Amino acid sequence: MMKVNYINILERKIEAVELQFAHGSITSLTCIGGEDKQLPYVLPGFVDAHVHIESSMLTPSQFARLAVVHGTVATVSDPHEIANVLGMQGVEYMISEGKRSPFKFCFGAPSCVPATIFETAGAVLDAEDIASLLSKEEVGYLAEVMNFPGVLNGEQDLLKKLEWAKKFGKPIDGHAPGLRGADAKAYIDAGISTDHECFTYEEASEKIKYGAKILIREGSAARNFEALVPLFKHHPADLMFCSDDKHPDNLEEGHINLLVKRALLLGYNLWDVLKAACINPVHHYNLPVGLLYPQQPADFIVIDNLSDFNILETYLDGALVAKDGKSLLPDLRSEHPNLFNCLPTKPDDFIIKAKNLPVPVRVIDALEGQLITNSSLASLPLTERGYQSDPKQDVLKITVINRYENAKPAVGFIRNFGLSKGAMASSVGHDSHNILAVGCDDMSISKAVNLIIENKGGLAAVGPDREMILPLPIAGLMTDRDGYQVAKDYTKLDQYVKDELHSTLKSPFMTLSFMALLVIPALKLSDKGLFDGNKFEFVALE
Repeated sequence: MMKVNYINILERKIEAVELQFAHGSITSLTCIGGEDKQLPYVLPGFVDAHVHIESSMLTPSQFARLAVVHGTVATVSDPHEIANVLGMQGVEYMISEGKRSPFKFCFGAPSCVPATIFETAGAVLDAEDIASLLSKEEVGYLAEVMNFPGVLNGEQDLLKKLEWAKKFGKPIDGHAPGLRGADAKAYIDAGISTDHECFTYEEASEKIKYGAKILIREGSAARNFEALVPLFKHHPADLMFCSDDKHPDNLEEGHINLLVKRALLLGYNLWDVLKAACINPVHHYNLPVGLLYPQQPADFIVIDNLSDFNILETYLDGALVAKDGKSLLPDLRSEHPNLFNCLPTKPDDFIIKAKNLPVPVRVIDALEGQLITNSSLASLPLTERGYQSDPKQDVLKITVINRYENAKPAVGFIRNFGLSKGAMASSVGHDSHNILAVGCDDMSISKAVNLIIENKGGLAAVGPDREMILPLPIAGLMTDRDGYQVAKDYTKLDQYVKDELHSTLKSPFMTLSFMALLVIPALKLSDKGLFDGNKFEFVALE
């Protein structure tokens, strides 16, 4: 039994209560008076309404260890990343690993594996595979339908996946950046219930009008909180919070709790903000998460006060899992399934010859805090080895290497990474997770890529005097090492890229990971070539 101030979100009131729970459930909440500011406060735990656990580079159990410290008790988790590498085996791995923790993971059936036909992935999930997954109790929804052109064009296999979700009565997640007007309405009318890709207030409010719930996203790369938080003024019932992709250093700092604090500091209504953080995802996805009512699971958090909102304790099924900033969940090891079939590279693999006379080349313009990119032109130095990176213009070579079979690397150019020397590489490359690298010269690019290949996955950086790698042996995406140590190792690697190689990006590795994400406009690079995400077709470099 504990005496606390009970933040009753659904009834919008605070009162002092004696809270009792036993055998994993709430047994009683007995009112003992009005709000007592000498007592701590209790409320339902936070839910991340859309996240790829793999992007934390941690297994589900390691992710949970860090998340519970910040009051998160559940996630709506799309295993799309590992599914693109390992298919059904990958999804089943995530479900199995999630069961090792008391944390409430709700996994989805990935709808777009591969995301497009314009890249090489490690697996395919067709409509019958999706039906098999949706039939499982552990799979709660059809994960983000990124191929919105496929929905609008009536692609049969994709429409069958939507029908299976409807047949099993499970929500369908959306993903349609920039989609507006009649096309947005048609997409949502097909059964899409959410979107986490809105980057303007106008786009989000329009999609709400058509019937979608909007997820306010603030991750390690894509940050839309500032643009979308004003939706609380007019559409509080239609909102949830999510991170989408969260690197381990950022997860160690905070999670959904940080978005709650920011929204409250901006003056938005306490009840509306907490409903979006704690209640709306539970109702929308039918999560088995308790909401602080008798006979429900005892999933809740204890905070100090309504001003600081510091998390004192987190409970899952009545068990204390975090206290005073320390996780009480076990540090578990896991199996290491993987798929890596490419051979080491050499510098000559990254030469780009001019077809005729030197001409301006297309350049991907990476944007801080966004998954979308712009497209521009640049005139670059031309030597006997072809077009060269030009750090003075901040235009560098970018390459994508097929990790599933030996193939010639695709090479292009990118702006806004800021590297003045060396290279960085990653086997986290949404969505197919081929190897991505950006660098100032072919030798450095080759060295960084080969570090990834030698370790069968990871994040790597190469400078004139030093080479660093963070190995990711599970599908080339995750590690089962202690999450707090991984966060420290990632921070060292991240700082090396910024301090020694001079990247100007806040999150260079996270930004790099999205430069092969073809379903997000405007210009991207797959292992098959340069791709125009607006026209949905390959384009020439020159």
